[in-house]
Amino acid sequence: MLVPIFTLKLNHKINPRMVTVGKFDGIHPCLTAATQAGKVFIHNPHTRGQRPAAHRLSQSTQDSDISLLNINQAVSCLTAGSLGPDTAGDTLLVGSQTNLLAYDVHDNADIFYREVTDGANAIVLGKLGDIQSPLAIIGGNCAIQGFDYEGKDLFWTVTGDNVQSLVLCDFTGDGKNELLVGSEDFDIRVFKEDKLVSEMSENETVTSLCHMHGSRFGYALANGTVGVYDRTARYWRIKSKNHAMSIHAFDLNGDGVVELITGWSNGKIDARSDRTGDVIFKDNFSSSVAGVVEGDYRMDGQVQLICTSTEGEVRGYLPASKELKGNLMESSVEQDLVRELSQRRQNLLLELRNYDENAKGVTETDSEVGVIPANTQLQTALSVRPATEAQKAHVELSISTPNETIIRSVLIFAEGIFEGESHVVHPSAQKLSGCVRVPIVPPKDIPVDLHIKAFVGGKNSTQFHVFEITRQLPRFSMYVMGADPSVAPPTGRVTFSINDRSQRVNVTIYLQLPMNRWQKHEGMRTTFVMATY
Repeated sequence: MLVPIFTLKLNHKINPRMVTVGKFDGIHPCLTAATQAGKVFIHNPHTRGQRPAAHRLSQSTQDSDISLLNINQAVSCLTAGSLGPDTAGDTLLVGSQTNLLAYDVHDNADIFYREVTDGANAIVLGKLGDIQSPLAIIGGNCAIQGFDYEGKDLFWTVTGDNVQSLVLCDFTGDGKNELLVGSEDFDIRVFKEDKLVSEMSENETVTSLCHMHGSRFGYALANGTVGVYDRTARYWRIKSKNHAMSIHAFDLNGDGVVELITGWSNGKIDARSDRTGDVIFKDNFSSSVAGVVEGDYRMDGQVQLICTSTEGEVRGYLPASKELKGNLMESSVEQDLVRELSQRRQNLLLELRNYDENAKGVTETDSEVGVIPANTQLQTALSVRPATEAQKAHVELSISTPNETIIRSVLIFAEGIFEGESHVVHPSAQKLSGCVRVPIVPPKDIPVDLHIKAFVGGKNSTQFHVFEITRQLPRFSMYVMGADPSVAPPTGRVTFSINDRSQRVNVTIYLQLPMNRWQKHEGMRTTFVMATY
């Protein structure tokens, strides 16, 4: 079992997602975090008694190892790292909704103080593309800016919505960093300097991003989802009822490959394999996690994973030793196997009990024990319903059976459409039939998989068969062609080249749009012309 190698109780609360570690004198790592009343605290247990109060810095009255940096306004993001070419130590960067401060903690002096009209919701420090000097890149209200060590604005671009997370990563594999941007419109965008090169759509606000290795990165959403992408391919994702407060990449089991470390709002810390998402380690704080960082905090040559809570508790973990053989939790592999086999045994016993109950009911009618025709199957259809006085525009999902059976209830699991990501339709006994219609209103133009489970049986059944089917809601499912004969057809057209087979393009269009509009209208035509020179 992996246990903390040190624990600290700081007498200052920590703002979530505002924690970093910096070597401000070039030697000693200092835990730095935003705290209450527009202040940033700097914890430095290595040089006690050598920090005179000056300029913005003052000594904490609650802890002799802590200095307080007074920002005089609410802090929205912070980070630390090497910014200037001739500086020995790291620079502390603190963002607010109106300003960005670059501060030299060692010399107690401002490096620059810039006004940022779009605010600073997220910040990252490093090199971007072909820009030679490191940049302090901030994301705010639909805008991204990058400042060099003199405070010059060397980079600026816009994005689709308010920025919530930033990370630098060699996404394209060309040896140069691209900027990954997570925003409130549920998208992860990739910028090669100011050029948008890729985009991934999720189903909630992207609150955190972290680079893992190569082109692989982790992400967290506001609905409790965390996962891993490699370029545009998603390796895995999981969803929790709690919120992911911080994610970080760290090799905790010592296998040479980093894991995704997640700190949760309920105080849990877990480490998951970057390949499968399996949990290999977990621990718990008594309060919400504020941030997860790393650094050689004991100055013994070994980098520790440093986890902090909102109440000021700090724990440090070393990577697992060879003796643990990757087993970082209390339970052993054998115990996990016994638990899994016990669960399978319980499931089989439950299934056997159900068979016994069915056998006892052989004297009952077929309809009572749930016998249905062999040709029973679940049929689904999608259609667009324009707005009426009684109901707003929606996509109607029709679920039906081809015979006299009835559908007792329907469960639909879909991300980003229903509250809680699931929806149950349970008609009353008087309205039971072989067809159930479910209105769906997608919040965005993204394809969504609908995982449908339906309970099917006879009209007098007390036991039902469960049918499962997956249907994809097309990307542009809420669009319908106009059918008003009084409106003249449009005279405009778009001509462009596509480097692909016309058949493949037709299939792509076919899959992105609901089919009922193709059956009812012939007004939309596509023409493909190929010229060879």
